[in-house]
Amino acid sequence: MPEIELSCGTISYTDTAGPGPVLVFTHGVLMDGSVWAQVVGALRDVHRCISPTLPLGAHPYAMRADADLSLHGQAMILAQFIERLDLRDATLIANDWGGPILTAVERPERLARLVLTPCEAFDNIPPGLPGAFASLSTALPGGVLLAAQLLRWRAMRRLPFTFGWMSKRPVPVAIFDAWLRSSLSDAGVRRDLRKYVRTRGAAAQLKKATLSLRHFRGPALVAWSVEDRIMPPRHGRMLAELLPKGRLVEFEDAFTLLPLDQPMRLAQAIDQFIRDSANRAS
Repeated sequence: MPEIELSCGTISYTDTAGPGPVLVFTHGVLMDGSVWAQVVGALRDVHRCISPTLPLGAHPYAMRADADLSLHGQAMILAQFIERLDLRDATLIANDWGGPILTAVERPERLARLVLTPCEAFDNIPPGLPGAFASLSTALPGGVLLAAQLLRWRAMRRLPFTFGWMSKRPVPVAIFDAWLRSSLSDAGVRRDLRKYVRTRGAAAQLKKATLSLRHFRGPALVAWSVEDRIMPPRHGRMLAELLPKGRLVEFEDAFTLLPLDQPMRLAQAIDQFIRDSANRAS
């Protein structure tokens, strides 16, 4: 897996390479780019798919002790990653984590398009029962390690306050086990996660950035799950109306982790969206 040195520390990423349109996939807390593996597999022949592992709890290396890992700081890490790889006319794709919204409104110069699958938006941060569980875990001494230890139990993973309402079907065991590896073994990674979850004023920051999407000039696809219990379905409709060139596609039989619940349908929607927007631009 390639790595790049940024101001915060070392960031790992995957890159399918190739000359096609650039897609940058992001992930949520205690996850990595593997949440997109099936979608990337369906798109890699015609698109260059890049998935950074951001310092949100499943990253392999602890960041520098003075790194800004707040919501805004993480969004700027994503922007720096895109800049350092010299990516241009990229499509930024979000799932679960709302940081890409801040990246899109504050650093849009290298972005051609935006894709929002179920993610934090408006003031929905930390979102729902999983957000409350994460906040509680980081507030207690040793709470992050305890939470990671509990999530080693497969039954715990399907409870509503952990990942049970995140995906309609269980996250594959090998993927979930890999997500936990760093938080179980590295105190620095646990420190990084605490720094992010304890972001002060995150709801106000995210709401301001979300409303600023009305100024995003590129085409945008909002692909949302109508049964989502954590990222409200009305937020998908509101985002599509807010974005000047927004398009809404709603999915059934899926929760927040749409890339896991409906990977092929989502890949088709992303591919069609990019083709349509490219045709309109030509």
